[in-house]
Amino acid sequence: MTELDTNLPHITTTETLVRFYVLLSQYIDRCLDEATKRSLPEGEFQKHLAETHTQVTELLTTNRVVKNKAETEFQRITTLCEQFLKTPNDPTLKSSLHHEHDVLRIKMLALSDLLAVFRSV
Repeated sequence: MTELDTNLPHITTTETLVRFYVLLSQYIDRCLDEATKRSLPEGEFQKHLAETHTQVTELLTTNRVVKNKAETEFQRITTLCEQFLKTPNDPTLKSSLHHEHDVLRIKMLALSDLLAVFRSV
């Protein structure tokens, strides 16, 4: 990536959104799989998630609709994860986490493709 690429706001925003969705997906993975959870200390993971959430919020300040959607999604997923960690045998919560993970996977794929297009022009 050239220095010019890193200064383009649409590329920066897209990269940050990809990272945001990757971290939310990893949060779900950490809830559902103990081995994944051990791959990175919880405090360090939560720090990365919080920093990326803050970056997304700041980058989307000018677009209230998308900012609100990202915030709603963040709150929904983090709440589901917190609830699941308290009651890991709840099949409804587990199913909801799998559904959210599938949605995040689709968003990550779409944004990754978009990012590739942005970088190629």
